[in-house]
Amino acid sequence: MDISTNSSIRSLCVYCGSSPGRDPLFIQEARELGTMLASHGIRLVYGGGDKGLMGAIAESVLAGSGEVLGIIPEFLLKSEQAGGADNLIGVDMRTVPDMHTRKRIMFEESDAFIAMPGGIGTLEELVEVLTWAQLGRHQKPVGLLNINGFWSPYVELIEHMADAEFLHNPPRAKPLVFSNADEVMSGLLDASLLSQQAG
Repeated sequence: MDISTNSSIRSLCVYCGSSPGRDPLFIQEARELGTMLASHGIRLVYGGGDKGLMGAIAESVLAGSGEVLGIIPEFLLKSEQAGGADNLIGVDMRTVPDMHTRKRIMFEESDAFIAMPGGIGTLEELVEVLTWAQLGRHQKPVGLLNINGFWSPYVELIEHMADAEFLHNPPRAKPLVFSNADEVMSGLLDASLLSQQAG
């Protein structure tokens, strides 16, 4: 099923690490997800790096003749791009002045969000879009690609917050959870259609 023609998802924002991580499956799933995005005609919106999981997913989308929008702050050019534009030919690369601008544009340009394994920056981006969802600022699907249980401690923390009654709207604050790239495609389609019906 072609998600791009059956739902409101035309662009998917992927938050992920600029490092490959210790588990080889992280890179493998990043490439799988990138290939699927290209085959479904869904644009990748991401942080603009050419290293680690960032580079793997961008390269796989490009290899499938897909569309990629990269957004990177000037001060991260050296740390997140090994070869810059030379390694990412075909990417619509936008250089912005700061992290706030990066996150705002990523949000505006995306119809849904997936967090892959990553560090504090990835976590911060995820929490922000979930906070906005809880506050009713958007109804875009937000999910976790929980490869080998990477995000399980976070899921447990969200459940703990809900049990302690610190979440104003628990259903909106809880992300969708997918164990592999295959699940992401059908899961996002279902979530998008439900969101349209609710709206």
